[in-house]
Amino acid sequence: MKLVVAVVQDQDSNRLSNALTKNNYRATKLASTGGFLRSGNTTFLIGTDDSLIPRLLEIIRENCRSREQMVAPVSPMGGNADSYIPYPVEVEVGGAIVFVLPIEQFHHF
Repeated sequence: MKLVVAVVQDQDSNRLSNALTKNNYRATKLASTGGFLRSGNTTFLIGTDDSLIPRLLEIIRENCRSREQMVAPVSPMGGNADSYIPYPVEVEVGGAIVFVLPIEQFHHF
């Protein structure tokens, strides 16, 4: 048994949620915020058998894609202003960060 923790951009959240449901994976969705861009993310908690992990990772890969986006950097509050860039920059966002963790016990009540 494994616990998969997948952090995805909000734009990919509904598409991934629908794909998980269609493929009979149960997931818990949590609203989260990224630390770098301070933008909205969705964190999925998915418990599943070890044998189903490859298919689950494939579903996540197919539904969460990276994209380029222009962002206005957050000004430093009390930090060093020397490294602050006052104009929008293009960064890669999206995709998914996935952690696969071993589970000793699983109970469903």
